Amino acid sequence: MKQRTIAKSVDSVGIGLHKGKPIKLRLEPLDVNSGILFYREDQGVTIPLHPDNIVDTQMATVIGKDGVTVSTIEHFLSALYAYGIDNLRVVLNDNEMPIMDGSAASFCMMLDEAGIEEQSAGKRILRIKKTIKVSDGDKYVSLHPSENALFDFTIRFNHPVIAEQHRRFIFSKTNFINEISRARTFGFLKEVQYLRSKNLALGGSLENAIVLDDNKVLNPEGLRFDDEFVRHKILDAIGDLKVLGMPILGEYKAFAGSHDLNHKLTVALLKEVDAYEVITLKVNESLSFAKSFA
Repeated sequence: MKQRTIAKSVDSVGIGLHKGKPIKLRLEPLDVNSGILFYREDQGVTIPLHPDNIVDTQMATVIGKDGVTVSTIEHFLSALYAYGIDNLRVVLNDNEMPIMDGSAASFCMMLDEAGIEEQSAGKRILRIKKTIKVSDGDKYVSLHPSENALFDFTIRFNHPVIAEQHRRFIFSKTNFINEISRARTFGFLKEVQYLRSKNLALGGSLENAIVLDDNKVLNPEGLRFDDEFVRHKILDAIGDLKVLGMPILGEYKAFAGSHDLNHKLTVALLKEVDAYEVITLKVNESLSFAKSFA
C-alpha cells in the first residue's frame, strides 16, 4: 500500500453552517509524509491535522492553532479517510468548512474530480493491539483489536422517528460511498431555534440537515435511509478518527458516541503506547486491507 494525494487541485464554494456565508474551498496535492494541512488563507496560518490541535468538540470537531480555527471538519475528513488520502492541503478563506448538503457526498465528488495519485512512500497504518474505551455515564466509544476495519454504532433517542438504531459497518471505500457518505447531519427544531438566537446555525436549512420537530421529520423529501441517523453517526466517527492521520486496522464500537468522546478516544489511544503500533504493511499482508480503499 502506498500513500495517496490528489492528482490535481480542485475548487468549490459552499455555505458555512454557522455564519451562513459563502466559503471558498480549495484542495491541493502535497508530497509524501506531509499529512493533512488546513490553511486559512485569510489569516496566513497553517494548522496540521493532529489530536493536539483539536480545540473544541461541543457541536462539531474544530481544529485550531494560534487562535485561528476551522470548524465542522468531520464530514470532509470522513471522505478523506474513505479515499485513503494521506497528504493534502485544504485552503479556506473562513473559519469553517462548507456544510454542503450535510453529508460527505459533495466531498467525495470533489475527490473524484481531483483524481487519486499513489505516491512513492508506503502507507502507514495504525493497528490496534489492546482495547481502549472512553465512557461518559452509559455512553462510550472504544477501539478493539481486529484483522478487519469495522464500525459498530448504536444510538438511542427519545423520539418516535429515531428511537434506537444500530448498524455494523464493514469499512471499504465502496461501502462508504454506497452506505454512509449520503447520510446527513440531523438536529431538532427547538435546538436550531436556540442556536440561531445565539447567532449560530445561520446557514442551517432543510437543504443541509435533517430537522425534526417533536414528532416527525420536517424535510419534505423525507429520509435517504430508514436508519440515516446512525449512518451519519458512523460518518462522524470515521471523520473524527481521521484526526489520527492514518487508517485504523481495528474495530470501533460506540453507544451514543459524540465528537467529544471520539476526541478523548484518540488522545487516550496515543497515550497508551502498548495499545497500538504504526506499521507499513508489506505487499503479502496488505492485499485485503488495500482492497478496502480500491
